[in-house]
Amino acid sequence: MSRLETARAFFEACETGMGWDGCKPFCKDGATFSCQADALSDTSTLSDYAEWMKGLLTPVPDGRYVLKAFAMDEAHGTAVAAAEFHGTQTGEGGPVPPTGKSVVSDYAYVMQFDGDKISHMTKIWNDVPALRGLGWA
Repeated sequence: MSRLETARAFFEACETGMGWDGCKPFCKDGATFSCQADALSDTSTLSDYAEWMKGLLTPVPDGRYVLKAFAMDEAHGTAVAAAEFHGTQTGEGGPVPPTGKSVVSDYAYVMQFDGDKISHMTKIWNDVPALRGLGWA
């Protein structure tokens, strides 16, 4: 499997709520995570992020992505995905009872490789408009 194929498979597993079990085959042990959004400020491992995404699909069961771009920079060992998250909070389990509010939120994944597996991912996301859109902030 090429790095591009690995990055795409990881992205799909993560964004469809497969959790760490679905994402782990594409990542190095101990893979790290960073994001400057307050909602993810305490998340430092890729395993924790994958589980966070899985959990998000409980209060937002129709959560889905619309992929805008996907590229692999072999010289830097980095894959980048740009997408929109779409969803409506109709399920229980969010910070407030179901709001019925919907959101479209832009984000990007920057996935760094060590060999043939992802060793670090940075998520670029402005969480404030997303949380407001769902009625969570």
